[in-house]
Amino acid sequence: MTKSNYKLTKADFNQINKRSLFTFQWGWNYERMQGSGYLYLILPQLRKIYGDGTPELKEMMKTHVQFFNTSNFFHTIITGIDLALEENEGVASKDAVNGVKTGLMGPFAPIGDSLFASLVPSIMGSIAASLATNANAIGVFLWVAVNIAIMIFRWKQLEFAYKEGTKLVTTMRDKLGALVDAASVMGVFMVGALIATMINFKFIAEPHIGDKVINIQDLFDQIFPRLVPALFTGLVFWLLGRKGMSSTKAILIIIIFALLMSYFKILGV
Repeated sequence: MTKSNYKLTKADFNQINKRSLFTFQWGWNYERMQGSGYLYLILPQLRKIYGDGTPELKEMMKTHVQFFNTSNFFHTIITGIDLALEENEGVASKDAVNGVKTGLMGPFAPIGDSLFASLVPSIMGSIAASLATNANAIGVFLWVAVNIAIMIFRWKQLEFAYKEGTKLVTTMRDKLGALVDAASVMGVFMVGALIATMINFKFIAEPHIGDKVINIQDLFDQIFPRLVPALFTGLVFWLLGRKGMSSTKAILIIIIFALLMSYFKILGV
């Protein structure tokens, strides 16, 4: 089976939204982060689309349990597009689904967390707290109302994204490839930005040649700023491609490597 005859219902959306609000982070881990939570989120719907125990179901389950990490406030937008693709194309949509998930999870992560985990709580929380300290009960109700509004936003976006995703694979099929390509480019862009901003170690070793001190890090910066983090990231990608290597093993190797480099004062922050 490559294409499903099942169409998602309101009950399906309600079930996904409940799991999104209450259980999405239960399976979080350092290797695949939200991967298992994402699979659990849509597993009942995957069973309806592909059938229990089918090879297609197993293949898509393996796809969805892979690394995934984005904002809790926007992840159901990705879920809606994903389900629309799978509902219309079945297992043939695997590459497109991977492209959409990989491309969109990076951009949505900082947007959602900045808006709904930092900006809105800071502004509305300050207003609510100010009112509350002046014995004005409106402050409590305002804070509750803001959080309810955010929950409603999270609840509504799934079905909206699903309908838009359905259009992509029916009346707007020609734009689907462009979306996947754009999402992939954006994903690569975000990975590059994360490498440059989040990987902060550098050479701290400064060998002496006679009376002259050689600043290795300065030499690298003159060749290519942030070259060391980029080379290290490339090494990790190469390592993950080796036979028998897993993310957990790679993390342990990185920890040991970091401890050794720090101990011998070769690399530091």
